Amino acid sequence: MIKINDKIIKAEKELEFEFKKAEEIALQNQNKVLQAFIKNKISSTHFAGSTGYGYDDIGREKLCAVFADYFGAEAAIVSQALLCGSHAITTVLYGLLRPNDLMLSITGKPYDTLDETIFGLANGEDNGSLKDFGVIYKGIDLVNNTDFNVEEITKELQISKPKIIYIQRSCGYLYRTALEISKIKDIVKVIREINKEAIIVVDNCYCECVELEEPTEVGVDVAVGSLIKNPGGGLISNGGYIVGKKKYIDWIAGRFTSPAIKTEVGSFEQGYRLAFQGFFMAPHTVLQAKKGSMLIAKVMQNLGYKTIDNTNNLADIVRSIIFEDKEDLCNFCASIQKMSPVDSFVTPVPSEMAGYDCEVVMSAGCFVQGSTMELSCDSPLRKPYILYLQGGLTYEHIKLALNDYLINRK
Repeated sequence: MIKINDKIIKAEKELEFEFKKAEEIALQNQNKVLQAFIKNKISSTHFAGSTGYGYDDIGREKLCAVFADYFGAEAAIVSQALLCGSHAITTVLYGLLRPNDLMLSITGKPYDTLDETIFGLANGEDNGSLKDFGVIYKGIDLVNNTDFNVEEITKELQISKPKIIYIQRSCGYLYRTALEISKIKDIVKVIREINKEAIIVVDNCYCECVELEEPTEVGVDVAVGSLIKNPGGGLISNGGYIVGKKKYIDWIAGRFTSPAIKTEVGSFEQGYRLAFQGFFMAPHTVLQAKKGSMLIAKVMQNLGYKTIDNTNNLADIVRSIIFEDKEDLCNFCASIQKMSPVDSFVTPVPSEMAGYDCEVVMSAGCFVQGSTMELSCDSPLRKPYILYLQGGLTYEHIKLALNDYLINRK
């Protein structure tokens, strides 16, 4: 019988109140998902796939309707043809922006893998980036990595007319908290007092089902994310979603396929059962990841490590932990990999990775390659040595992986 480290038992007792809060949020979000299924009268008929053009694919149509209803949106694109979160976000940006439009990011520079989409190649060669098409970018950093810079945002909106105001909820590779819905709701009010026309877009990756509301329920025009993160519930093998106002979803759909086709076609021969089932599982699976994130943070804090201490207001499933040196960080990654159901025999080794400017170490013994809904972690190996931990399909698995690290910690 496995013996659980006393540090874990102590942390669980300290987290009883936070765990109960997380469970209540999961209950409410599970009901929201359930009601979306009931409203749309989902049946096994909708699980069947289609081929060719996919005309009249009722499974695809109903899946989009379920997502739209859960997110409180007018329309949705949910598709396995959206290859990842970065692809889905890129599709949104190209769908909404035109030459000479201004994109204003109010959470600083977006995630690293969007650099070439927005700024182009470092050597200045044409790669089809937004910059190459004449789109202008401006960024306003958060204040103390926690709050919107309302003063600077207000000043910028008074002198310019951005087409898109962009918000990245999760931290990306920055040492900051994720943005709670309450903060997004407040900044939407500030924006709308000055500019009623700008399209507010939120990168919602890692944040679905974490709180009681989603961005499109508090005034955001478009929200976008990946199906191998939260909303896939650990079951969907690929894909992304885009939800929002119908007018903007139509524009985006014109880029996603073509202006004449939009969402009228798109087949998926394998069928949609796992997409429906994964989304139904999402609130519960996110709860597992949240509780595991809180547990690891509490244990590591008790050991003297620095983490983003937002256990009371968790807004995503990512946990940032600072390590003193690369060796300790890589040892933590090794424990996650060793205690994975897939590729447990593999030792993570730092290596170069497309889209990053330094070596990256990654542990991801997942059923679905790259799934951050499953327990995984990664770190760009540059100072400060910050590990980004995410996911976990079951709380018990997260506890066992942490237990192994504590047993073998030097």
